[in-house]
Amino acid sequence: MMKRLILLAAGVLSAGILSAQNYIVVNSEKIFKSMAVYKQAIEELDSLAKQYQTQVDAKFAEVETLYNNYQYQKASLSSASRQARENEILAKEKEAQEYQESLFGQEGTLMKTRIEKISPIQKKVFAAIEAYAKQVGADLVLDASNNPTLLYNNPAVERTQQVIDLLKK
Repeated sequence: MMKRLILLAAGVLSAGILSAQNYIVVNSEKIFKSMAVYKQAIEELDSLAKQYQTQVDAKFAEVETLYNNYQYQKASLSSASRQARENEILAKEKEAQEYQESLFGQEGTLMKTRIEKISPIQKKVFAAIEAYAKQVGADLVLDASNNPTLLYNNPAVERTQQVIDLLKK
């Protein structure tokens, strides 16, 4: 009984897939990389990330210097002085971590800048894909870029270059 249900479900699923034959495949990563404005935005974001990382590294280097100095002087410090220095080091470390989060976190400056620069490009690409799909009467568009579940696609349904050409108009 269970085998029949599984075979029936597989049959229904494959029938549904076969009936939805009006589809195209695009590689959105290749489309984005074909656009100069996208490449420029990525270069700017990479440069900004390096600049931010240098600033974060400097803050953590400051913490490390404080810690190393403390370790060197620890034996000659009173208990109260040791506690004060440890608290200072912990506060500086927390400050460095918060600064890092403010730049690189999900709500950080870099993410906000990325959204600001990349979102308009994404909207343009997705609109071009939609326009092309409507133009050729496709009911479904599959993205082949970094898709681990797309095991095979027939080159006859690949339309990446056509979308790139549409964007260049």
